[in-house]
Parts: sequence; structure tokens; C-alpha cells
Amino acid sequence: MNRHFELELESLKTILIKMGSVVEENVNNALQALLEHETGLAHKVIENETRINSLEIEIDNAIIDLLALQQPVASDLRFIIAAQKINNDLERIGDHAVNIAESDLNLLKIKPLDSMLEIPKMVVTIKLMLHQALDSFILVDPKMAQTVLETDDQIDNLNRSMATEVIELLKSDKKTIECGLELIRISRNLERIADIATNIAEEVIFYAQARVVKHHAEEKR
Repeated sequence: MNRHFELELESLKTILIKMGSVVEENVNNALQALLEHETGLAHKVIENETRINSLEIEIDNAIIDLLALQQPVASDLRFIIAAQKINNDLERIGDHAVNIAESDLNLLKIKPLDSMLEIPKMVVTIKLMLHQALDSFILVDPKMAQTVLETDDQIDNLNRSMATEVIELLKSDKKTIECGLELIRISRNLERIADIATNIAEEVIFYAQARVVKHHAEEKR
């Protein structure tokens, strides 16, 4: 590998790590705003979307240059493919953080429920999943990535429980409709963040081990 190409790969990884850090901060701020009713943090999340979009474009351009000018092969090509997908995944997570922040602001305008039901549990698990997914990329650690995959079912179960619990609340008190619907939206966005964190972990395994685990492909071999 020539030195120039090596430096470009390192630069790509550095920018992608930076984007991951910004996205993780935005998610954490959206969740803190939700749990602590912090209007300022919710607005900060929405304002940061522009920064995330700019980083996505910068990374896309770097990937295009690498593919067009360097013709990478083997593990370098796997890394670039994984980086391209992770870049898109991070931008989508950023969008879901904004959706949560918007729901945070909506909740502050209406009568809240006494409980946020399963959302606090979802928040703890999702923050861990996202952090582990990003660390597994930084450290090229497929075992950590596998841990993320194994956690996803917990969020799916909590999301289903949320829907059931909100429906029961709406049956008993129709005044909770607005709040209940916002909580379902938040739960759905949290579930999508977990799914995308799982996608990132799958790409890490692909890059590190040349193994496709998407949709449990390893079980079909």
C-alpha cells in the first residue's frame, strides 16, 4: 500500500469517528432532554443536524475519491464499503435523534403522563448499544460488535411493551391521547436507533472478518 493511500484511509476513519462522536452526543442530548425536560438541549439537537449532514457529505466525497482514484482491494475495500454504510447509518441515527428532540418539545406543551413506561429502560440499553457499536468500529472489535447484535431483541421487546401499555392507558383515560402518541413515536425512534446501531455492528464484523451476518446470514451457510 502506498503511503498516500494509507494516509487517506486513516483520514477517512478519523472523520467517521468524529461523525460518530457528534451523532452519539446528539442522541445523548435528545435522551437527556426527554428524561429531564430540558428544552435547551432539545433545541441544540435540532440545530446540530446541519453539522451532521455536512460531515456525511464530507465522508461521501472522501469515499468517492478513494474508490475512483485508488482502486482498493481486499480488506481496504471492505473497510471503505463498511465506512460508506456506517456513514449513512450515522446520518439516519442523527435524524432519529432530531425526531426525539421534536417529540420532547411537543411533550412539554401537553399534560404528561405520571410515568414514561418502558422508555427509561430503552434509553439505558440504546445508549450502551450505540456506544459499543461505535467503539467496535474504532477498535475493530468483532466480539464487541456481536454483543450489540445480541442486545437488539431487548429493545424490540420493550418497544412492543410500550405500544401495549400506551393502548391500555388510552382506553382508561382519553385525555392522555396526545402524550401517549408522542411516547409511541419516541419508542419507535429509539427502536430504529437500536436497529441502526445493529447495522453498524454488522458492518464492523464484515470489515474485520469478511463475514456477512445481516439477517442472520451466517445461520444459512
